[in-house]
Amino acid sequence: MIQIIRGAGGGRFHLPSPAIILFLCALLCAVPGAVFAETRKLSLDEAVDLAIKNNLSLESARVASSTKKRAADTAWNVFIPTVDLSATLGRMNRIGDATVTTWFGGAPQFMTIETDEGNHWSLSGNLAISFNFNFALFESMKNLKLNYQAGLISFEKARVQLERDIRKTYFQLLLLQDQRGLLQDQITMAERRVETAQANYRAGLVPELTLLQAQVSLANIKPNMVELENGIKSSIAVFAMNLGLPSGTEIELEPAQMPGVVELDAAALISRAASEKPDIEELRQNILVIQSARKARFYQAFTPNLSLGWNMDPTVRNPWTGDGWSNGVWSSSGLFRVTLSYSLNNLFPFGSARQGLADMDDNLRSLNIALAQTIRGTEVEIYSTILKLEKSQTSLEVLRQNANLAERSASLTEQAYRAGLQDLLTLQASQSELTNARFAVVQEEYNYMMNLIDLEYTIGVPFKTLSGSIR
Repeated sequence: MIQIIRGAGGGRFHLPSPAIILFLCALLCAVPGAVFAETRKLSLDEAVDLAIKNNLSLESARVASSTKKRAADTAWNVFIPTVDLSATLGRMNRIGDATVTTWFGGAPQFMTIETDEGNHWSLSGNLAISFNFNFALFESMKNLKLNYQAGLISFEKARVQLERDIRKTYFQLLLLQDQRGLLQDQITMAERRVETAQANYRAGLVPELTLLQAQVSLANIKPNMVELENGIKSSIAVFAMNLGLPSGTEIELEPAQMPGVVELDAAALISRAASEKPDIEELRQNILVIQSARKARFYQAFTPNLSLGWNMDPTVRNPWTGDGWSNGVWSSSGLFRVTLSYSLNNLFPFGSARQGLADMDDNLRSLNIALAQTIRGTEVEIYSTILKLEKSQTSLEVLRQNANLAERSASLTEQAYRAGLQDLLTLQASQSELTNARFAVVQEEYNYMMNLIDLEYTIGVPFKTLSGSIR
């Protein structure tokens, strides 16, 4: 332990030993978010994989799909007979002689026994096996398999929606970061204006007002950078939470390569969307499930039921001693039955069976209407998205030309300002136009990318089929 002694007061202050310092550093590093925040570099595909792995809503859909799979895999268990086994211990209320049936050599014989207390008691068992058959059993098995397939489609729809949202959020964050870069360039240009104004002011080329205007312009830009930085940090924190990363994790996003011009055939895309869009597939599968359920209900109501059964119930008197067993004081009866039944109530048009079928028919009509509306809405959505993409393609050409002109104009204006041929306001205006032109190009590029992602989801193709890849 190192000691430092201060003079007059005589007090001693002890500095911790190196071992204690190392222990405290290790403790701080072990506490999440205490001093250091973990930085994780992510590509777009890695972000999508994390979201799919850690999303709780998707995990709930996965559990529901697993439940339906188990029901479909064991659908055959409807053909397992029902087997019941029971035992009954009873005591007769009346006291008197009792005539019982005994069995010797396979032939029944009757004998009278005195009903003492032991003979009042009897022990009986019952074994019953039954099986009920109806044509609805086969359709019920098919319905479970269709229901499982519907669950898979719903899970895939939820997964694709999550992937679409993560990809769009990823590009929105990249747009914010690019905006930060452009704002930093604007700050750099404002700082150069201040330096030039200071030099010209010292040289007596401009009045003090010009210097003050340059300094005020720089001071007005810096709060925008602080606000943008806070917005980026907040957005990344929410993004990390959606990916299932620990609180406080800082994310470094890999840059994206913008796609080139994509040639789009509206008719082919609409035809593909009609068969592959997740929303349309889900509606079609739900219609199949309800159609199968209606068939099962129809067979259950309007086809006869076949019931097979067999039971055996041996009974022994005076089970407390071995006399009942050894003397053969026991009886046994059983029955095998075949029953064919049909409910006449189901023939009534106002009965519950027919009303239930009518309700299912109405539900089917509603689903078919919803399917037709979804297909028409998909056509409109594809046309609208294609128009947005074509507009972006045309706008990008004009915006890039405008950015080049704005860059040339700002460069010439800055040269003239340094030479004293242009005032500060003209320079500020030209540089502001350059920043706006550059941002318009970047924003339109990201709009184009996110419209492509929406189009990929709409037509049901894998992502990056149209929107390119990440380098």
